[in-house]
Amino acid sequence: MRSLILSIVVACAFFSTTLSSAEVISGIAAVVNDEIITIRELSREYDLASKDVEKKEGPLSVEKADKLRSSILDSLIDRALVRQKIKELNIVISEEEVRQSIEEIKRQNRLSQEALASALLTQGMTFDQYKEQMKDQLERLRLMSQEVKSKVQVSDKEVREYYDANLASFSTEEAYRARAIFLQLSKDATIDEIRKVLSKLEKVMAAAKKGGDFTDLAKKYSDDANVQKDGGDLGFFKKGEMLADIEKIVLTMKLGEVEMIGTPTGYYIIKLEEKRPGLAKPFEDVKGQINDILYRKKSEERFSQWLQELRKGAAIEIKLPPVTK
Repeated sequence: MRSLILSIVVACAFFSTTLSSAEVISGIAAVVNDEIITIRELSREYDLASKDVEKKEGPLSVEKADKLRSSILDSLIDRALVRQKIKELNIVISEEEVRQSIEEIKRQNRLSQEALASALLTQGMTFDQYKEQMKDQLERLRLMSQEVKSKVQVSDKEVREYYDANLASFSTEEAYRARAIFLQLSKDATIDEIRKVLSKLEKVMAAAKKGGDFTDLAKKYSDDANVQKDGGDLGFFKKGEMLADIEKIVLTMKLGEVEMIGTPTGYYIIKLEEKRPGLAKPFEDVKGQINDILYRKKSEERFSQWLQELRKGAAIEIKLPPVTK
């Protein structure tokens, strides 16, 4: 839930450089056309970003701090250019559109108004601030639609080429069918009980490895009533659908092979009976999905190019000196 809210809230977290607190009280970091980006803005965003980086990588060196600060300033400049373009094109998002978007987020996450407000507070944000940032995000999306997405096209040839080059991504997973015999061993079993189970285990394993009918062995020796009834048939399963201890062994087994697996509750004797290879999904079934993937990729690339074009035509002056000496 938190990640969804943060993504809708627009990427807006970063800066508090290694400058002293007295130095970041005021000052100009950059001027974008006639819009000023202050050191205070940069500092606030850097502070949040650096904390996230330090959680993953440890304390930032002066060089890394300088690079992070530059990256954040670039982001702030891009946002200023976008705001200016939105104003130039007279893009307006109504209160009703903002309300509907927030209601949709609440519906998708099954959130009440109170729960959403509470979640926002944990991020240090009021509901009114959230509404304002939602409005900014919707304006940006509309701008992208007008200036970028409307100019992006994906051809049938590109979709087909992507499908052919990424068949593994559009294939069903391998499936395995196995049979099992379960010999139960309680955690408070006595020495004699353990010996009996191990003796039984050795006997059944020997019979199974010699080619004995595994179904009959499961019905005769398994301590699990369901296993007895089904002759040990576990059916087909894919990766992640079985007990981890069993799956780890089954995935390495050859057809017809018999293996023993010890677990906290007892022993499993497993036989791999069938292995169904993954099959490619028909092109028509995934064509729409691929089109979406390529459309998003092209849109992001086009938006990046569009921003670069905006930068070329803008008057941008960086006033903040580098941190490194």
